[in-house]
Amino acid sequence: MRLVNGVPADSITLLDRGYQFGDGVFCTLRCESGGLRFWSRQYARLVHDCTALGIAAPDEATLLADIATLEPNDAVIKIIVTRGDSERGYAAPEHCAPNRMVQAAPLPQRPPMDGVRVRWCETRASWQPRLAGIKHLNRLENVLARAEWHDPAIFEGLLLDRDGHVVEGVMSNLLALSGRVLFTPRLDSGGVAGVMREVMMEAAPQMGMAVRETLLTPAALMAADRLWLCNSVIGLVPVRELAGQHWGAHALDIGVAAKLAQLEKDETTWL
Repeated sequence: MRLVNGVPADSITLLDRGYQFGDGVFCTLRCESGGLRFWSRQYARLVHDCTALGIAAPDEATLLADIATLEPNDAVIKIIVTRGDSERGYAAPEHCAPNRMVQAAPLPQRPPMDGVRVRWCETRASWQPRLAGIKHLNRLENVLARAEWHDPAIFEGLLLDRDGHVVEGVMSNLLALSGRVLFTPRLDSGGVAGVMREVMMEAAPQMGMAVRETLLTPAALMAADRLWLCNSVIGLVPVRELAGQHWGAHALDIGVAAKLAQLEKDETTWL
């Protein structure tokens, strides 16, 4: 089931600027047993991204009512907010009413507990500081990167920027543990600053880990003691194999998983 501006619908007008130009933002979150994981953070991120593009964000009560109407229980919830409708041309009307779309889809299977296989992508992440960190609708580079492989045994692909630094996965953020330091790529020139990345960066010091946002090279990534992928749907997933290199279980795996489970419980909003 899908809602467009609170009304059941399976289509939008061709005048919508999200359709025409990718002029909008979105967020994706996990709902389990009627509980929205990290909802407060998700909504704050949506407001942040709307504000960055100059789009009026829907109020929280409206979005929660939309989600409740879908009766998701166990589902992936996707929220899209576009600038609204306009005729041809990049310039937006002075008074443009945003459109919101909310939909529910089945939850995917959890990734294997022992980790996943990932690969390097040839497609490079774009450079655009004005859009860095924002989960906007212009996702064509991710589409091109994901088209690079068809092997179902490969879970994710990693993107580099124009200078050869690691940015993120096609659908995930990346965390690398070396000793007791958790590294994650800087996202001041591109990429998406996901909610689960934020959660882990805040939680790491509570588990005795320092956090560093840095320009991360492929060599530094391959030298890490542990790699994790994260997003709001898959949670935190260890990497088992990348470019022929293998990682086994790490001493912190159990503690990190337990901490994340507690945070999910503490930061769930019930419908």
